[in-house]
Amino acid sequence: MPAPKELDPSTSVSAYWGSELRRLREAMGWSQQELARRTSYSTSLVGLIETAARAPTRKFAQRCDEVLETGGTLVKLWPLIGRESSPAWVRSLFELEWEARTLRNYQLSVVPGLLQTEDYARALTRAGRPFDTEKEVEEMITVRMQRQRLLDRPDPPILFVLLDEAVLTRPIGGGAVMRAQLQHLLDSTMRPRITIQVIPFDVGAYAGLAGPILVLSFKGAPDIVYMENAEAAQLLIDPARVDPLSAQFDALRSYALPQAASTAFIEKRMKSWT
Repeated sequence: MPAPKELDPSTSVSAYWGSELRRLREAMGWSQQELARRTSYSTSLVGLIETAARAPTRKFAQRCDEVLETGGTLVKLWPLIGRESSPAWVRSLFELEWEARTLRNYQLSVVPGLLQTEDYARALTRAGRPFDTEKEVEEMITVRMQRQRLLDRPDPPILFVLLDEAVLTRPIGGGAVMRAQLQHLLDSTMRPRITIQVIPFDVGAYAGLAGPILVLSFKGAPDIVYMENAEAAQLLIDPARVDPLSAQFDALRSYALPQAASTAFIEKRMKSWT
């Protein structure tokens, strides 16, 4: 039997998913034939999926998780399949947020989407997408507001938010919108699973000025990092790239004010908006 095709897991989501399946299978001491027998799929299909020549279905991912006893690792990664170059990255992010146990979000210039008020989100979207119709803008706002229902469910993820002071001072939507937005941040700090900290301008230069970071952590599955800029968005799953960014978020917290001081800081900034 020919040796299995070697893949670079960092080349695509499909390659990473296939390499994870192979790693989990080999950890059990099983051949492709044995995994095929236990899942009731063909050996050829297992081989094609492990080499990224065929995309797995959700049912296949669920069945592999069951027999390999992974705790759901493969299903958590499944929404990413086939979305490497598609705007559907954003929908993948929403799906992953619902699966995550912890979200760590650093923002340099705007309030994170999960904590935006509707008016703030509308002003931000209109400014960022000047050629969209009003209907298109409102559709995006509806999606963002629906995304926030994640925080209202009985078992929401733990949310750590780091905000550069610029987020509190940039006049998005005008004074009334900013005042309401900052009040919403203060209200959010009352939730037991939400921590909001501010990095003041006095800190000067620090690593976070390179851009925002969102780290998603799961139970029994590797962390994923979401990053975006004006041109593109991407989900990083390669540990060689994810681990340093996860560590960077934790390092950034050392520059931030404690939660109580951050709350007082936000309240002071809120009162400055009229």
